[in-house]
Amino acid sequence: MIGIPKGVMNFDFSSFDKCRILVIGDLMIDEYLWGKVDRISPEAPVQVVSVVRDSCTLGGAGNVVNNLVALGVKVSVASVIGAGDNALLLLKLFKDLGVDTTGLVQTPTRPTTKKTRILAGHQHVLRIDRETKQEISQAHVAKLVQFVKERIHNFNMVLLSDYGKGLFTEKLLRQLIDAAKQNKKTIIVDPKGLNFRKYAGATAITPNKKEASLAAGIEIVDDASLMVAGQKLLQDTPVQKVLMTCGKEGMVLFEHDKKPYRISAKARQVFDVSGAGDTVLAVLGAGFASGASFRQAAALANVAAGIVVGKVGTAPVSREELKRALDPSVGALAAKQKNLSDLIPIADRLRAEGKTIVMTNGCFDLLHIGHIKLLSASKKMGDVLIVAIDDDESVRALKGKDRPIIGAQERLRIISALDCVDYVTLFSTNELEHLIEAIRPDVLTKGSNYTTETVLGRDIVERSGGCVALIPITEAVSSTRIINQIKQGGLEN
Repeated sequence: MIGIPKGVMNFDFSSFDKCRILVIGDLMIDEYLWGKVDRISPEAPVQVVSVVRDSCTLGGAGNVVNNLVALGVKVSVASVIGAGDNALLLLKLFKDLGVDTTGLVQTPTRPTTKKTRILAGHQHVLRIDRETKQEISQAHVAKLVQFVKERIHNFNMVLLSDYGKGLFTEKLLRQLIDAAKQNKKTIIVDPKGLNFRKYAGATAITPNKKEASLAAGIEIVDDASLMVAGQKLLQDTPVQKVLMTCGKEGMVLFEHDKKPYRISAKARQVFDVSGAGDTVLAVLGAGFASGASFRQAAALANVAAGIVVGKVGTAPVSREELKRALDPSVGALAAKQKNLSDLIPIADRLRAEGKTIVMTNGCFDLLHIGHIKLLSASKKMGDVLIVAIDDDESVRALKGKDRPIIGAQERLRIISALDCVDYVTLFSTNELEHLIEAIRPDVLTKGSNYTTETVLGRDIVERSGGCVALIPITEAVSSTRIINQIKQGGLEN
């Protein structure tokens, strides 16, 4: 069977608020160094990357946590981490998210994993790993098991994120899975390695196609071999369900005494597959814990994976992004709608590719011919057009308490539907300069009813080497004028 199960389109996302999920897994810091390459080193035949920005995010099981928090789930995390600067950063990132970290065991004898990725243009130039794969001690196993046994009744579900960094010894897995079964708790595993039998007794495992092929000992070359490999894993592990993720081909769910269930994926532009498995585990777990059937939860996870591969680096999928992706009235338009955290790496990638970024902003309340000409002319000034739209509060501050006429989400959809627009984002009052600073457009456009000196953000753009362009406005038209005409009963004579 192919498609999205009944009930997913009308899924109640507010049910995430009632979920409490425990995530156990290998935690790490994902560091990104974004730069550009314009020469070869005179010291050796290697590229010289000029770093323009760096960032650190939660990686590994931390990315599962990040995704759950973005959905509104209450999360606790358990693992073994180091005691140095990377561990302190990890704890700070969790604190900022409001995550319960009482299940973390710190030890000075074990480093906190850190992966540094160097990106230039659309190329992933290099990755540097600082880690250990040594198994944790029996004392640490005992501490983790004690925490889980004391607290497991507080959780709706347990998610295990195995990155093969030595946390999940067979003894730890056995005791965790037994504790979950004794307390009638669902336990879902994102597996690693060749021996999946160590996860025996889990509710489900979520290998990708490559992992499934290696663990089953069957080369997956076509649909037939995929089905054989999936059924073999289901019988040999043994678990209740195997959800195999297959990239652009979607997912296949294997269950005992049932035919394999296929969930297709929408075609999307793929920027980065890192973290997609984390997103699948998080959304699958949250959906199932919220009362959806396993098939419905898998379909949600499939949609979420399609969103996250369109982002650069490990990044969570928000509840709003999922809602938009499932809304048939939005469809492909949702891909254009980005928040600032999404736009920053997109802008970095576009710049590194030599693309000219154009940005404009406004309320766009009651779209009219003046707006269309502004946006069309703006797009012609570069390769990519980003449109920033005032949120409802910002419109009220600018236009008065009776505005906007059209709400922010509808205005986002309307602007997204225009072919000349590549990305749309929403900003709040007083956030515009921060937005411009973060995106650093090559060209900032406004209508000729402004002067260059009165364009907010001009100094930021020019300081970054960009310019402000005023688009000629020839029609005496505005949203305010249209609203007044409607109030007066029609067009002016």
